[in-house]
Amino acid sequence: MTQDTAPSTAHARTGHDEPDGKLSSKQWLVIILASMASFLDGGAMGATATTLAVFQDAFHLSSATLGLLVALGPTAIGCGIGALIGGRLGDKLGRKRIYKWDLLVFALGALIIVCSVGAPTLLIGAFILGLGVGADIPTSLALVSETAPARMRGKMVGFTMVTSSIGPLVVIFVAFAVSPLGLLGARIVFGLLLVIALITWVMRQGLAESVRWKSAKTVAPKTGAIELFRGPNLKAFVWTALLFILFVIPGSTGGTFTPYITRSLGIATQSQSVVFSAVSIVATMIGSFVFMRFVDRRGHSRRLVWGVGIALELAAYLAFALLPFSAWTVVFNTLAFGIGAGLAGEGMYKLYSQELFPTMLRSSAQGFTYFAARIVASAWSFLVPVLLVSGGIRTIAWILVAAVLAMGVIGMFMPSTSGKSLEDIETERTGNIPVV
Repeated sequence: MTQDTAPSTAHARTGHDEPDGKLSSKQWLVIILASMASFLDGGAMGATATTLAVFQDAFHLSSATLGLLVALGPTAIGCGIGALIGGRLGDKLGRKRIYKWDLLVFALGALIIVCSVGAPTLLIGAFILGLGVGADIPTSLALVSETAPARMRGKMVGFTMVTSSIGPLVVIFVAFAVSPLGLLGARIVFGLLLVIALITWVMRQGLAESVRWKSAKTVAPKTGAIELFRGPNLKAFVWTALLFILFVIPGSTGGTFTPYITRSLGIATQSQSVVFSAVSIVATMIGSFVFMRFVDRRGHSRRLVWGVGIALELAAYLAFALLPFSAWTVVFNTLAFGIGAGLAGEGMYKLYSQELFPTMLRSSAQGFTYFAARIVASAWSFLVPVLLVSGGIRTIAWILVAAVLAMGVIGMFMPSTSGKSLEDIETERTGNIPVV
């Protein structure tokens, strides 16, 4: 994908890389509506986490079935398959075609869960819900990165992480309020997601296609996914995939299983366990705000943010491994891991997934890495209830410590891309000057 147009001229035509780094009201609308993918993703995870024990009691689910429910749903394989399909179609057909319609799939999954009468319908609904939100994430994030000014790209990706914290926080507060209602309360939680998805779908109908995607489409209309596995793209693909795969292991444990673990081990009631999840999400939001403040600065600020985050995540699960498992240990774990995840977690992975790939592969790359990570998450989710019974919380904790440590080391090799336009980053990586 080469052209003799200078990057600075191309940037001027897009209207995205203004020198003052400000966003217009139209750009804000695009970013907010695209960020609803993260809101619904986080909301679906929060809904799953807060209703697992309720569905287990109501439908008499075994530990294996419970693990399968999480594995098939929005935290794991359903989301991964959706991201794989939606990400590739987002590059081939455009961001607009995908993010306008995938929320109807999400809404269908939520509706099936609301109406579920047993394990089969519950599993089907969770899988469809995962497909919908998975397809939405890579295309919506590509739209965010292609809309934001270069000096605010990290901040706007961080903004999607804030919305991904707001989503489960809203769901958790609703779940807490309706927890006395048992199964009816669980249905209300997913009904809320159904309504929000439909409202977002209606509001997205007027959004325009990405300017960068339309321009790139005219230059390289038949870019194949095989290009992901060649040259600089392969290196970026392996690096971002490893970051996310290693993060989803502790991330999905804390996000999905904290209420289940605390209740199963007698640390908290259902209502109290929901509060633990809320504390973790607020902590992640705090970490995400710090991420937004420092991530676009030049120099070594990203590595510093990453290092602090990894240290907090390690402390969180070392506490589970070394200290008596109590309510206070859980509070420390949720605070430390939450803040750490906001600094060194999915946000950094999402940012580099946007920066290190050309426009016609940007959505596909994230779709593939999301798929790989969610497959791992699905296997892990299936194992957590079994490991909790056979090996206890300490066995799980040491596995999570190892995952965080490996992720931390790999992440320190991050490239220096802060404040650079997507076109300049591509030129530095490949030697090509893209048209936008």
